[in-house]
Amino acid sequence: MPHIELPEPDVGVLRRLPILIEGLKSRVGQDLLIVDEDGRRAYETDAFTAYRRVPMLVVLPRTTEEVSKILKYCHENDVKVIPRGAGTSLCGGSLPTEDAIVLCISKMNRVIEIDYANRLARLEAGITNLQITAEVAAGGFFYAPDPSSQLACTLAGNLAMNSGGAHCLKYGVTTHNVLGVKMVLIDGTVVEIGGSALERNGYDLLSLVIGSEGQLGVITEATVKLVPAPEGARPMMIGFRSPEAAGSCVSAIIAAGIIPVAIEYMDHAAIEVCEAFAGAGYPLDAEALLIVEVEGSEAEIGILLGRIAEIAARFDPKTVQISADAEQSARIWAGRKAAFGAIGRISDYLCMDGTIPLAQLPHALTRISQICAEYGLKVANIFHAGDGNLHPLILYDANSPEEAERAELAGETILKLCVELGGCLTGEHGVGIEKRELMTTQFSPTDLAVQMRIKTVFDPTWRLNPAKVFPLAITNVMRAGDAASTPEAA
Repeated sequence: MPHIELPEPDVGVLRRLPILIEGLKSRVGQDLLIVDEDGRRAYETDAFTAYRRVPMLVVLPRTTEEVSKILKYCHENDVKVIPRGAGTSLCGGSLPTEDAIVLCISKMNRVIEIDYANRLARLEAGITNLQITAEVAAGGFFYAPDPSSQLACTLAGNLAMNSGGAHCLKYGVTTHNVLGVKMVLIDGTVVEIGGSALERNGYDLLSLVIGSEGQLGVITEATVKLVPAPEGARPMMIGFRSPEAAGSCVSAIIAAGIIPVAIEYMDHAAIEVCEAFAGAGYPLDAEALLIVEVEGSEAEIGILLGRIAEIAARFDPKTVQISADAEQSARIWAGRKAAFGAIGRISDYLCMDGTIPLAQLPHALTRISQICAEYGLKVANIFHAGDGNLHPLILYDANSPEEAERAELAGETILKLCVELGGCLTGEHGVGIEKRELMTTQFSPTDLAVQMRIKTVFDPTWRLNPAKVFPLAITNVMRAGDAASTPEAA
């Protein structure tokens, strides 16, 4: 699929590969390197599978010290480095280039410390999202961010993209749940940002690093907040006659001052596929479905669900069903968590990720359907409705280059719509290569110049996760060393 440009590899670096392999062997040992083509091919893409590039080498460090040695060597030898966790990125955030080394931290998955008294845990960044909660559940705690890929995705990837999940409406995204990180800079320097305290003096560098998509350094450890498990929680399902009615209901719930744990949205196409996959009891006669979960004591849960049902009644729902027990609640969420995989059984898709103000939700849903129809494509909408984080799944045939390109163009149009409506290009998936050329839609030349100067402070030679985030034309001007260059010059 030729729509998104990828840079050509540096032939000079490829010629030096035997020397680079020997140099890394001498520093971290041969057992950490993947040299053979079949082994390297396993890292050629992430969950944005339309684009693939086999890296020239893969390194699997086990400690921060080894990460430091690898980065220092790459810095000294002018080699590009692609940081990688589990490779679940949906925007090409960990897509390699043929002249780069993939530095995958999946072996760094230890629990270093659990401190219930201070409600925090210190962990290596290769641990999976779901494993964090598994480690602390017996103590009555959990880790709040819960992306749909939480069974596989690593804390490192969550930190890189500032991931959220279904429960981020109440508990916030990754940046709201992390206290500190240990990060290795491109020259091998190990720095600690933040720590165990809730408040910090000076610049908020932690917020700069979280969501920086591997542009500034490689995070190897993080200190995260632990949240006490609620006394109870229960979801309800509300089926609507139209997507617009469901969108209006979401706005009305939030406007009423009610903050559920989660408000998840599915349109009719998604309802049918997810119900066939999970048998969750979703209403097949509804055009749109909201899954709304609240938590607290039984009395509080009953009051909140009752108020939400009253609000929903104003929008003429087809069905209102409150979960009766833990088993039904688990089925409801199993269907939602499996949604992306369920859609993948019937079609290839591009999963978009943009945000909009809640008041614009009804209009956005209408326009998304119109946009996809204009490109001759179908769409399934599954997203975090409570905070306006949209995830339209654009269905297409990956074996048709022409159809695949139409899918990308439809996605770009949807993302531009999000910005036009007062939202932004990404809520939790990141920019990667997918939205790289759209950055000028949201950010002014001055905005981009400031962001790129910050990148240069941390990574002077621009070797960390290259060809991501910033438009290539602008990046090429800066890499050419034009001291007077600005985004206008590109």
